[in-house]
Amino acid sequence: MRKTFSNMNFLLLILMIVYSSFGLLMIFSASSVAAVLRYDVPTNYFFIRQLIWIILGYGAGLVVLNIPTNMYRYGSKIAMFGILFLLGGIFVVGSIAGGAQSWYEMGFANFQPLEPAKIILIVYLAVYYHRIAAKKKISLWNLIYPLIIAVVVFILIAMQPDFGGAFIVFAITALIFFSLPIGKRHKKTVYQILGVGGIVLLLAVTFFGKSILQSYQVSRILNFTNPCQRYSDDTGYQVCNGYIAIHNGGLTGVGLGNSTQKYLYLPEAHTDFIFPIICEELGLIVGIIVVIGYFVMLFIILNIAKETDTLRNSILAYGIFAYLLSHILINLLGVLGLIPLTGVPLPFLSYGGSYNLCVIISLFIVQRINVENKESKIRRKIESL
Repeated sequence: MRKTFSNMNFLLLILMIVYSSFGLLMIFSASSVAAVLRYDVPTNYFFIRQLIWIILGYGAGLVVLNIPTNMYRYGSKIAMFGILFLLGGIFVVGSIAGGAQSWYEMGFANFQPLEPAKIILIVYLAVYYHRIAAKKKISLWNLIYPLIIAVVVFILIAMQPDFGGAFIVFAITALIFFSLPIGKRHKKTVYQILGVGGIVLLLAVTFFGKSILQSYQVSRILNFTNPCQRYSDDTGYQVCNGYIAIHNGGLTGVGLGNSTQKYLYLPEAHTDFIFPIICEELGLIVGIIVVIGYFVMLFIILNIAKETDTLRNSILAYGIFAYLLSHILINLLGVLGLIPLTGVPLPFLSYGGSYNLCVIISLFIVQRINVENKESKIRRKIESL
């Protein structure tokens, strides 16, 4: 156990702890007003729930840290088909929240299968492609089969409808496929098939999208520029109030707990719009530091991915890199009005139990990869003596 801990990436671990703690602080500040005025619960309601999920996340992470990644092959297929079952079951017994049917109500908490689906997909693709590469069974069908599974996950999430989550599944799958060390001929054929599929999907959305999406979702997609000119409209109200929060904060902020926009001007202040609240209370300087910290975290993951000895670990690390990067970019670009809002949370900082649990576990998978990288280096040194 001590040896495992000593081989962790300590800068990544420090960033995880700092962001978890900072996220708890900001969730308490951002949610305290809405908790009382909107949800009729104590001011610390969301803080306590987030704290419980973070403790569970680190507890699960310590277990993951001590499981060799070569053990993932025993449960990846079962987990993949299990999560497909849960994603399909949403449409039968799932609950609707925020215009999307994405949740299972479990009494003590709500469970969103979308979040573990992203991590399970990464693990499944890593195990599958590692196995066919090791057996040298690289055929067109072997390359396409797991992509079909990913497309099914994409469709089930898009049908909820959750286009932010669906795009993240697409981004994860695309980056993993791009990272595969396979011949150009096979890749070219797969690109052609995916291109035709993309055109068919685009045509389907064009002709049937309005019957699937709710009116406000169509409006968000078609109208996301100049939000303050549409202040009274749902498509402009939230983003414009986010702008106001950032403007109010200036460079140094109005002080922790002193946000005015969290007084129900931003209805999702503790979730999707936590970043404008950070900028309002602590200033744009702190907001920039938060973004820089994220990219330091991503840079560490990228370096760990490059140092791996196995295709499985490489895919795991690149997939988690794509997972975190997609969430960060989609959230920040959405709240800044550069892309349509999709309701994607910000890692560690946004309120969300199942999401933050998955983020923490995913980073402990990266830590496990780092441990195996270091152990592999030590073995190579011993063998060279």
